[in-house]
Amino acid sequence: MGPVEIRFVGSGDAFGSGGRFQTCIAIRTSDDFFLIDCGASSLVAMRQQQLRPRDVSKILITHLHGDHFGGLPFFLLDAQLVSKRTAPLTIAGPPGLGDRLMQAMEVLFPTSSKAEPSFDLELVELKPRAPTDIDGVVVTAFPAAHFSGAPSYSLRVAVEGKTFVYSGDTQWTDTLIEASAGADLFACECYVFDKDVPLHNSYARIVEHRDQLTCKQLILTHMSEEMLARAADLDLPTAEDGLAVVL
Repeated sequence: MGPVEIRFVGSGDAFGSGGRFQTCIAIRTSDDFFLIDCGASSLVAMRQQQLRPRDVSKILITHLHGDHFGGLPFFLLDAQLVSKRTAPLTIAGPPGLGDRLMQAMEVLFPTSSKAEPSFDLELVELKPRAPTDIDGVVVTAFPAAHFSGAPSYSLRVAVEGKTFVYSGDTQWTDTLIEASAGADLFACECYVFDKDVPLHNSYARIVEHRDQLTCKQLILTHMSEEMLARAADLDLPTAEDGLAVVL
């Protein structure tokens, strides 16, 4: 079992708060490289950080909002026309992923969903609390409290003997305690500081439940301008674009 690197390629919210890229987390092992979420700005972020899209073996999607999956049409078009991809690609996410992806491709690049790719593309729908082995990476989806027109998930990813959990977007729910139990690293969205807002988590809620979280490391991400302005007041570490953590 070798080291596993978690890189926050994009750590921002939907609105580019703080000039940050939208959500995209890259996981690298000795023989694999894959993404969790692929927001609309992800190709730009990857190229800025000298990460090659054609090296990505799989993309795991938490939910079907543009700042988390909206980069897929650009990624697939790049794979076909720029990166000249030949290796297989797997995209896994919640039920409805295939239909929503085809709709997004047609809105952004008409007829692109009908083009025959030069590589094998597999779409996998994740079921709640059902561990799914995707080419040696075991992914378990947990229901998140976030509306996206389809189920939204927190994702627990086990690879090379390490466990990484990403909350996705969600209000506080005790499911986060279950999803992140014993994880080597838990990246938790923290959109606001101390008020309750629909669909998103707050720093106050995370601190309130911190003693119930048994993860070894906790990093806050997906922060609004309000949260970024309060960074000096935080007792928990925060992500930024390009931050890499080795497990």
